[in-house]
Amino acid sequence: QVQLVESGGGLAQAGGSLRLSCAASGRIFSINAMGWYRQAPGKQRELVATITSGGITSYADSVKGRFTISRDNAKNTVYLPMNSLKADDTAVYYCHADVKTTGFDRWRDYWGQGTQVTVSS
Repeated sequence: QVQLVESGGGLAQAGGSLRLSCAASGRIFSINAMGWYRQAPGKQRELVATITSGGITSYADSVKGRFTISRDNAKNTVYLPMNSLKADDTAVYYCHADVKTTGFDRWRDYWGQGTQVTVSS
């Protein structure tokens, strides 16, 4: 089993900052992409940012220039500092990872339980 544990959500004012972290643990052979998705009330879950094991990043247009994803492969941890927060950033943020539990396994999707980010305007 693989667990993803998120931390760092909470309440911030518009223009403020928060930093999300997500640590993967358990039976891990290899992790490919790690990333963050979010889901606001009444909306579909959407991609926020992803990063490959080699450090290639991808961002939603709405967060470019404000959020910066990074990871520590040795710690199986991904980070998301979020700056210049807006009310539209309010959502539950979910950590995601593509994981192989053995060398013979296929890549499988794993998700964290989500952490609430609320930005007051």
